[in-house]
Amino acid sequence: MTRVAGIDCGTNSIRLLVADVHPDTGELVELDRRMTIVRLGQGVDKTGRLAPEALERTFAACREYAAVIKELGAERLRFVATSASRDAENREDFVNGVVEILGVEPEVITGDQEAAFSFTGATGELHGTETYLVVDIGGGSTEFVTGNKHVEAARSVDIGCVRLTERHVRHDPPTAEEAEAIRADVRAALDLAAETVPITTAGTLVGLAGSVTTVAAIALGLPEYDSEKIHHARISAAQVAEVTDRLLASTHAERAAIPVMHPGRVDVIIAGALVLREIVERVGASEVVVSEHDILDGIALSVA
Repeated sequence: MTRVAGIDCGTNSIRLLVADVHPDTGELVELDRRMTIVRLGQGVDKTGRLAPEALERTFAACREYAAVIKELGAERLRFVATSASRDAENREDFVNGVVEILGVEPEVITGDQEAAFSFTGATGELHGTETYLVVDIGGGSTEFVTGNKHVEAARSVDIGCVRLTERHVRHDPPTAEEAEAIRADVRAALDLAAETVPITTAGTLVGLAGSVTTVAAIALGLPEYDSEKIHHARISAAQVAEVTDRLLASTHAERAAIPVMHPGRVDVIIAGALVLREIVERVGASEVVVSEHDILDGIALSVA
């Protein structure tokens, strides 16, 4: 077994996984997994730049993660950065800060690379023979990937819970017009994704990332966030619609009071739920299989 660390830095959150991985079998034994909401993508859709306060929040999390990596003695580290840092004019400020703290340069990967990592992480434990459609709803982008043991087609499109919230939401809760503007963007993005990925032909829809797991936790009625109960839960299309409608009618305070809601998701979960609902409806899926394993697991496996 090789002890490795993987960091996934997205638009809304930064996450760490330290694990022992068998390089031949792909068996992964998790030692530490944590997530911090840093909102690195704050304002990027509008300004094209990473905000100084967003960079400092991210660097603070990096310093915490560096201590964990050192304590657990990981032999190798891979730091992958996704949508926000891809889009930013001043991404060198981000790169230099990460190198100073962690000693590795963040790999600002393409949407297609992001999709491949997500697929590997999400499907590693699934052993069916059908084709999977893996959907990773992030803060700035959403990845669509189809395949079984290997990626057959992938596409990243610029819809995410942070990007769509900043672009369209001015009221709490959002007005009907604001919700419809989000839906319109998602539908246009789905048209783009469908040019590359056969999104309606897969046997199983697999949903990843915080918007999906939060919707699942609400649908399951959990008294607190429980990764074990959420991982591989099957949430029906009707449940996705019901939770989305509930969130659309709720105020910031009401969403914050939901026991499974992370404080950093309160303001963006409505957009995330709308993305998921539109996908479920376009795909024609009766349910979504929820995975807690995602791009982070794919990164860790790639290091080994």
